[in-house]
Amino acid sequence: MTYFKDYNNTIDTLKKLGQQHYQIQTVTTGDIWEIDLEKNTMFPLMHINPVNAVAGTHQMTLNFQIFIMDLVFPDQSNEQEVLSDCLQICNDFIGTFKNGESLLLSNQGVNALPKYFTEGDINLEPFTEKFDSSVTGWVFTLPIIIENDYNTCIAPQLTTDAIQ
Repeated sequence: MTYFKDYNNTIDTLKKLGQQHYQIQTVTTGDIWEIDLEKNTMFPLMHINPVNAVAGTHQMTLNFQIFIMDLVFPDQSNEQEVLSDCLQICNDFIGTFKNGESLLLSNQGVNALPKYFTEGDINLEPFTEKFDSSVTGWVFTLPIIIENDYNTCIAPQLTTDAIQ
């Protein structure tokens, strides 16, 4: 039996990769307005924002906006360093999905294989003062491709009398 990944597996894997990254201190998910910027939040912060899903022939592409951000000094004297560090963290995540080596160790269940992929170029956009004046970082959309056979035999519905 082939084990296909789904939305839950993908979110869990992204969160786990963020939590296991040595530089990331906080991982959050949800709408961008739910990003936790409270004074007690540990930075650097990774936020996962689901954007959309595209159903292909034998696969589904789940698109996520990934925000990587850190605090800057009030005088913004470390802004360049923060941008550089956050860009390197982004590079780590993109490399993980492009090369997939660490996915072998991530989110595997019984008979599970790492079936996450990504393709194409990924644009990264820097931001400063996007949420408030104290955070700076990068955002990029990560398209994660998962296999999907659209098996209607296991759909929770009656199919024998559906067509009249």
